[in-house]
Amino acid sequence: MRSLAAAVLMLAVAVAEAAAQPVVFVVRHAERADAGTAAAKMTGADPDLSGAGLARATSLAAMLKDARIRTVITTEYKRTRQTGGPVATAAGVPLTVIDSKDVAGVIKKARSSTGNVLVVGHSNTLPEILKGLGVIEPVTIAENEFDSLFVVTRASPQSFVRLRYR
Repeated sequence: MRSLAAAVLMLAVAVAEAAAQPVVFVVRHAERADAGTAAAKMTGADPDLSGAGLARATSLAAMLKDARIRTVITTEYKRTRQTGGPVATAAGVPLTVIDSKDVAGVIKKARSSTGNVLVVGHSNTLPEILKGLGVIEPVTIAENEFDSLFVVTRASPQSFVRLRYR
């Protein structure tokens, strides 16, 4: 499954590059150390990633290592910064941190960036971000879902693929 996802990802990047159309990769942050419990949500906790989350972030960086990422956009929360951090490090680019409530700002930055972009968001912001990038199909992210990788080409017409990664 992982090699199939990687092959599809590489194909999407190759097709986009051939057409000189940048790609926006969109993911939800990886697993939280507090598992997103109701108590943690009520206190506004900002937990680190769990061991599984750190492994997923490392896997994402390995998958995107040849994707020529030029911009990595995260929110201010540790979980998004820790998910995008390994990708940014591998690509040699800084994290661009945008307030989690500024979804329009995230969309604007992703659309205006040159080259390929990674956006790391949250289950409640990814659908709006994808819509702002031109994805017409409705997208939902389950509370326990951390394995979706959305590949959006910034082309006319726009194309969109949803992959799963570990």
